Amino acid sequence: MKQIFSSILAVIVLFMSTLAQKTYPGSELKQLQSPQNPRIGFVIHGGAGVISRGSLTPEKEAEYRKKLEEAVMAGYRALQEGKTALEAVELAIRILEDSPLFNAGKGAVFNAEGKNELDASIMDGKTLKAGAVAAVQRIKNPISLARLVMEKSPHVLLVGEGAERFAVKQGMELVDPQYFWTKERWEQYLKMKKEREEKTVNMLGMPEVQQKYGTVGAVALDKYGNLAAGTSTGGMNYKMVGRVGDTPIIGAGTYANNETCAVSATGWGEYFIRLNVARDVSALMEYRALPIQQATDLVIQQKLKKLGGDGGVIAIDKFGNIGISFNTEGMYRAYINSEGKPVVMIYKDE
Repeated sequence: MKQIFSSILAVIVLFMSTLAQKTYPGSELKQLQSPQNPRIGFVIHGGAGVISRGSLTPEKEAEYRKKLEEAVMAGYRALQEGKTALEAVELAIRILEDSPLFNAGKGAVFNAEGKNELDASIMDGKTLKAGAVAAVQRIKNPISLARLVMEKSPHVLLVGEGAERFAVKQGMELVDPQYFWTKERWEQYLKMKKEREEKTVNMLGMPEVQQKYGTVGAVALDKYGNLAAGTSTGGMNYKMVGRVGDTPIIGAGTYANNETCAVSATGWGEYFIRLNVARDVSALMEYRALPIQQATDLVIQQKLKKLGGDGGVIAIDKFGNIGISFNTEGMYRAYINSEGKPVVMIYKDE
């Protein structure tokens, strides 16, 4: 009887292993390790969504690739210089927040009242401490305020006016909300407003055309063996005032644990919150011993799809292996490969 049970168990394990090893479009197919000793690693994303070939002009595509390379190399060089994973994550995300190309900071989308409401979070894999802010309107770099919340307060999440008051007490200068305005985002807002007025929206209050998700994020492994993750966003175009997605929710949009991995997510936030996506990737590694790529694929390609959500994640484990998975047409992403060189990608078929 014992022998029969062992045989059945072996078959089950083999089946689960085979299932987990399935590959998908939008899945990076190889495990990567940093060549340094001790290992360091760095990965960023600039959002996932309807980013198909031909949707960007050659000039705009070149701009995106250049900025992604700038951010990933800045974070990686910081790690090479001995800076911590937290410092590298914050540095790279600030670069993306300052670029009008991405839906975070300067290039944030507008809510239903034509205002920018920004969210961000950061997490330290060594201590499991985390900080986040939501619905702020006058913070130039929300990722830096999220880090202050983590390091200078007893809290994890501060929102709105309260978060901005805390920022001032910490010596952070507030900016005029007009700073975040860009012509491209404003035109997107006006188009959405017109569609709403013409009632070309579905039962959920979202346009029939799929959203472009512009969240930015970074994950890092430093030479001290510590992991960190951070995420920043302007949310969804024409979102309800006060709507908050997964980005500032620890475990949904951001998670880091030295025992497993660091994760940053991008996509339709409501689904990521329901599935606790970032933490779920870590849990699959912790409780089922899945390699990082298989863990990200199981969550994004199976669980998220089954629920009806879309988007993607970037992740790095404690050994420097990375996992990238998304179920949309594209995701702005970049990482440092095993030769220490930057790899920048946009489309699903790259």
